[in-house]
Amino acid sequence: MTRADAIARSESYFDDGGYFTDLARRIAIPTESQELERRPDLHRYLHDEIALALAQLGFTTSVHPNPEDANGPPILVGHRHESDDRPTVLGYGHGDVVRGYDDQWRDGLSPWRLEEVGDRWYGRGTADNKGQHTINLAAMANVLETRGNLGFNSTILIETGEETGSPGLRTFCAEYVTELTADVLLASDGPRLAPDRPTLFMGSRGALNFDLHLDLRDGGHHSGNWGGLLANPGVILSHAIASMIGSNGEILVPEVRPDDVPASVSAAIRDLQVGGGDDAPAIDFDWGEPGLTPAERVFGWNTLEVLAFTTGNPDKPVNAIPPTARAHCQIRFVVPSDPEEMLAGVRRHLDEHGFETIELTVPQTPMMATRLDPNHPWVEWAMASVERTIGEPPTVLPNLGGSLPNDIFADLLNVPTVWVPHSYAGCSQHAPNEHLLPSIAREGLRVMTGLYWDLGERSV
Repeated sequence: MTRADAIARSESYFDDGGYFTDLARRIAIPTESQELERRPDLHRYLHDEIALALAQLGFTTSVHPNPEDANGPPILVGHRHESDDRPTVLGYGHGDVVRGYDDQWRDGLSPWRLEEVGDRWYGRGTADNKGQHTINLAAMANVLETRGNLGFNSTILIETGEETGSPGLRTFCAEYVTELTADVLLASDGPRLAPDRPTLFMGSRGALNFDLHLDLRDGGHHSGNWGGLLANPGVILSHAIASMIGSNGEILVPEVRPDDVPASVSAAIRDLQVGGGDDAPAIDFDWGEPGLTPAERVFGWNTLEVLAFTTGNPDKPVNAIPPTARAHCQIRFVVPSDPEEMLAGVRRHLDEHGFETIELTVPQTPMMATRLDPNHPWVEWAMASVERTIGEPPTVLPNLGGSLPNDIFADLLNVPTVWVPHSYAGCSQHAPNEHLLPSIAREGLRVMTGLYWDLGERSV
């Protein structure tokens, strides 16, 4: 039996409906990690789906309580050890999803039912991340069935809290660092750069969320009687934001700006075409840092965004000066930006511009930025394997534009990280009508089967 036989097995698994069936069953479990009442569903996903699938592949599995909160999202670890002389590969995925927003999906669609409409498969988790780790588990199964063994040792880590910042994951990995030791992390999350070509990325931008809150008084006051007499917190906060972000999206806080785009990173990404497919929004080429290409802005630079801004009652406005205003902001940042230094810079900037009364708080622990050299031996190996499968080299990114808990693997566990995404930027991830392109899923099965097959032929 050969590499081609294993890939053909994966193609048949997809074409005969096996992948759709497995994914539909997993999509039906409403694993919304933001909702406390969904905790039983998080456990059910790990026990009834992932542990069962891994047991059928000869893995031993254990589901662990969250080390920071007994009622927090659980974590599963699976092991299959074949030989001390073979490499150990760490796989990762997350079984939780964002809120379903059930009533906001297109007519006839449900976030908890996998449905094929045209060239799309709809359902919450199809792209992020159930569809992706289902591909990887199936590819591994097809290699095992074809060759009779994997040819490498495998550790699988599936968490259920990624959509809430992976609470407890770092503590867990620090406690089980020996058990999670590996030669490489090979995992899937995030989008391809373009839908029609596989992508490899070796790290991710960090994510730092913070809230700006201005509370001036109790209750609103009639705008006719008090307009012009009472300071308006919405106006003040909007000016504070305008002092930090220019009218074209450029960052005006010096500590939030990276020093530059390293030459090696710029060379790797400068000419890449950024886009999410036919239905993706058009890029605003005059937005963001001047002088950078779109690829450099999203993969080589920091961004400061306002994700939400509220003052008064936007849904039912009244003739009153609002008492408070709040903005939820986010910095996506590249290596070597430091979250503490950036936060201190934002605080200092606000104070220096007369906004001392605005409160700045951080609602969750930041995700740190990571980046692996595109010339690393594991990257070159993965590139060659993907090209062998599809007949052309994949797109290679030093880091993803989005954020993942990759620093836990790269820095804490000291494992080289190679990510192979099976989605695309126009998938409506985190929004209503999330979907997967079956063409990407089928090719992803082929690519991952080839990678796992080649791992079995690689020496440590």
